[in-house]
Amino acid sequence: MKIAVLKEQGDETRVAAIPETVKKLTALGPEIAIEKGAGEAANIADAAYEDAGATVAHRADVIKDADIVLSVQGPEAGELAGAKKGAILVGALDPVRRGDAVKAYADAGIEAMAMEWMPRITRAQSMDILSSQSNLAGYKAVIDAASEYGRVFPMMMTAAGTVSPARVFVMGVGVAGLQAIATAKRLGAQVSATDVRSATKEQIRSLGAKPIFVEQVEGIEGEGEGGYAGETSEEYKKAQAELVNEHIGKQDIVITTALIPGRPAPRLISDAQIRSMREGSVIYDLAAEAGGNVEGTEAGATVIRHGVRIIGPIQPARALAADSGALFSRNIFNFLAAFWDSESNRFVFPDDDEIVAGVRLTKDGKVVHDRLLENA
Repeated sequence: MKIAVLKEQGDETRVAAIPETVKKLTALGPEIAIEKGAGEAANIADAAYEDAGATVAHRADVIKDADIVLSVQGPEAGELAGAKKGAILVGALDPVRRGDAVKAYADAGIEAMAMEWMPRITRAQSMDILSSQSNLAGYKAVIDAASEYGRVFPMMMTAAGTVSPARVFVMGVGVAGLQAIATAKRLGAQVSATDVRSATKEQIRSLGAKPIFVEQVEGIEGEGEGGYAGETSEEYKKAQAELVNEHIGKQDIVITTALIPGRPAPRLISDAQIRSMREGSVIYDLAAEAGGNVEGTEAGATVIRHGVRIIGPIQPARALAADSGALFSRNIFNFLAAFWDSESNRFVFPDDDEIVAGVRLTKDGKVVHDRLLENA
């Protein structure tokens, strides 16, 4: 079998395979072809791929007769001409927002598999690109916010007086939120956090932060499918808004991370709440690409509202290309390796497998994923 690894286009800095995973894949048996310059943005030279056992060539030669194509961001279907009929495309394909591209994959006979729809089950933890990339995004959020803040994070006692620690409030305690809490604590900030899932209280405390939670209101659990946050009751939303109103005006930095898969990001911070913060404060909205948790967020831009800097990053993990690309590549390797059949020397993706059913978007010229068919 032949696996093709594409060079990403535009602002994408990550790569879908690193020399480490190339070695592991070639050890299974497939031939690996890497597009020239695929690892440049992640500081990986073409020679490093060749040393790992891959061939390096231009895109047309890489894709020609490929059984599997690996990418970070999904290419257009027309870019995959030359791959074998029924070739499998694996990457972060953004199925909801790229519905036309998914349909084009089906029309071209490409089996598209979206890694971001990996089921959150124990067996698939090592394949979960959302977790690996969110972990780095949470770290980057704090680093970027600290750079924009214009003051120090830790308390400092000097002969000229004492500098108070920065107060950081994290809204949403998933993978990104937990890393943001841990990073802010390491930098010496005074950290608090909130979430709609009451089970996260102990996680917050374990990192040395203060939990800020609505108590004794129906709907606090907010537990969605697969461990994600879900919708909460109207009573809870009202109580949470009142609690945040009291707390947010005292904060220097707020990091929002709330996402509900397949839906616009929930609104957590209103214009009035921004107005209550002191000038020079910073809000970092990790949900910017999904519409934002903050009123006035603009994806890919920093805006100033009532003297508060609101940062709307796009894929912040890209700024850490070497590490984010390495983690992404290992997620893909772990996924592929789980379906390698050593007897037939090929990858086999059974329709009845929970992981395959979770990520497979197209097959036999049709869109087959339930979530896409429901929205059709």
